[in-house]
Amino acid sequence: MEISLCWLRRDLRIEDNAALFHSLKSGQPVLPLFIFDTDLINNLEYDDKRLIFLYDTVLKLKLKFESFSSTLLVRIGKPEVIFDELFKEFEVGSVYANVDYEPYSIKRDLKVETLCKRQKTRFLRFHDHVIYAPETILKADNQPYHVFTPYSKNWLTKFKSETTINFPSESRLENLLTHSPMEMPEPILLNLVWRKTIFPSSDIEDLVIKNYSQTRDFPSLDATTHMGIHLRFGTISVRKLAATALHLNPTFLNELIWREFYQMILFFHSEVVTHSFRASYDRIQWLNKPEDFEAWSLGQTGYPLVDAGIRQLVETGFMHNRVRMVTASFLTKHLLIDWRLGEAFFARYLLDYELASNNGGWQWAAGCGCDAVPYFRVFSPQRQQQRFDSDNEYIRRWLPEYSSPESYIKPIIEHSFARERAIGFHRKAQETNFRI
Repeated sequence: MEISLCWLRRDLRIEDNAALFHSLKSGQPVLPLFIFDTDLINNLEYDDKRLIFLYDTVLKLKLKFESFSSTLLVRIGKPEVIFDELFKEFEVGSVYANVDYEPYSIKRDLKVETLCKRQKTRFLRFHDHVIYAPETILKADNQPYHVFTPYSKNWLTKFKSETTINFPSESRLENLLTHSPMEMPEPILLNLVWRKTIFPSSDIEDLVIKNYSQTRDFPSLDATTHMGIHLRFGTISVRKLAATALHLNPTFLNELIWREFYQMILFFHSEVVTHSFRASYDRIQWLNKPEDFEAWSLGQTGYPLVDAGIRQLVETGFMHNRVRMVTASFLTKHLLIDWRLGEAFFARYLLDYELASNNGGWQWAAGCGCDAVPYFRVFSPQRQQQRFDSDNEYIRRWLPEYSSPESYIKPIIEHSFARERAIGFHRKAQETNFRI
C-alpha cells in the first residue's frame, strides 16, 4: 500500500501543523516520522537539556499518535541514509515536511529531495516555522530588508489585513496510517543520560502577555512568556501565539516580528553564521584575552548583573532578555572579545537557542549586525542594575554570595575606562578601515 510520510522536525505538535495537515488531506494513509539527526545531536553534550526536552517531546507525541491507532516512526541517523532505508521498507508516494531556513537544514533537505526524485517520490514542503516565509516581506524593489522598522511595519500591515490562517491538522487524524505501536529508541542510543527535568509549559498565559510591556524588563519578576523553547521545537503554533499577541499586546507581537526578521536575514545572508553582517567588522582585531573570557563565562566579572545572568544561564538554560543584552554588550564592548565566542557560549546553554535569533542578537549587541546598536552605545551594567533590579532581588537569587557592592568581588575592568576604550577602539577601526 502506498503511503505518505510526514517528516516532523521543528514542528513537534499535532495541532495547527501545516505539513501534517496537507499530508492528512492528501488521500494517502500518513505515517508520521521523526529522525534524531546524528549530524546535529552528536555535537551535543550527554546531559544537554535540549536533547532531554526533545526526547521527552518526541515520546509524548508518539503516544498521542498511538491514541489514534497509529504511531510515530522514530529513527536515529543521517536523514538521507534513513530515507534510503525507508524507501526499501515502505512504498512511499510522498514526503511532507515544513521548511527549516537554517543553512544546514537547507542542505539536508536538498539531499533528501534528490533521493526522493530518484525514487519518483514527491517531496513537499510548507511554511510553518514563521508566519511569513523570508521571501514574502520584501522592499518595493523585491530586495530583503536590512532595517527592522520598515520590515516590521510591512509585516504588521500584512498581518492585520489578512484573516489568520491555520491548518487544523488535529481534525483529520483519522487519515493516519493504522499501525501498531513502534519501539522508541532508548536514550543511551543517543548518548543521552535522560533525567526528569522541568521545562516551561507551552500553555499561553494571557495575563503574562497582557502585562508584557510593563514587566518584561525586570528579571526578578520572571514575567516573560518562556515560549522560546516551544517556538524553537514547534511545540506551539507561532500562528496561534501571534494571533494572541495581536489581541493582547503589540510589544510582545513585536518580539515575534524580530524573530521573523532574523530568520529572513539568515535565509538571504547565510554568511552571517560565521561572519559579521557588516563585513568590515570582520577585520577588527579583537583583544580576546582568555582570562577575560573565562571570568565572563564563569560569572566572575565583578559586575553582579552580568555574573547573575551567566549563572542563571548555565544552571537553567535560560537568561532573562534584558540580561542577555547586558551580558552580550559587556563581552563585546567592555572586554573587546569577538561576538562569535559569546554567541557560541549561548548556543551551548540556551534552551531556546535558535541560530537566527542568537546570531542576530549578538551581532546587534556587538554593533556589527544589520540594524545594530551603534558602536558608541555602551551599556553600563551598574546603571542597568539600578534601573531594572534596584532591590537586587534577581542578583541575590543567582549570586547568593552577594550582599553589597563593597563585599562583592572587584570588577575585572572599570566601566568608564572600558567605555572610552571601546568607543576609541571602534572609532579608530572605522577611521582606518578596520586595519588596526
